[in-house]
Amino acid sequence: MAFYAFVETYQPKYPNTKAVTTLLKGREVLMTFYDFPATHWQHLQTTNPIESTFATIRHRTARAKGCVTRDSMLHMLFKLGECAEKTWRKLRGFAYLAKVIDGVEFDNGKGVKRTDQLAA
Repeated sequence: MAFYAFVETYQPKYPNTKAVTTLLKGREVLMTFYDFPATHWQHLQTTNPIESTFATIRHRTARAKGCVTRDSMLHMLFKLGECAEKTWRKLRGFAYLAKVIDGVEFDNGKGVKRTDQLAA
């Protein structure tokens, strides 16, 4: 595995740094990415979906502050949200969401059957 190859290569070269030990401590957290279906990886890699979703609204409201009433501002925000919604990408692999919610385990992006499920 590439993770352990990295550790074996760089731990002897840089014994006084904390990089490798930090990676080893946080390995489980780092690798949870692979416990989801491979089709969801693209969506999990996004850095800030909330910020990008509401960027259009934030840019417009900053310019219109103080120029409109509260009700017209709410109406404008709603309409801006509707327009922005048209450009959002749909979730790839949405059929896997039910499996993720049901607790199906994934290994490297592929669903795996547990041995205790097979016995039941």
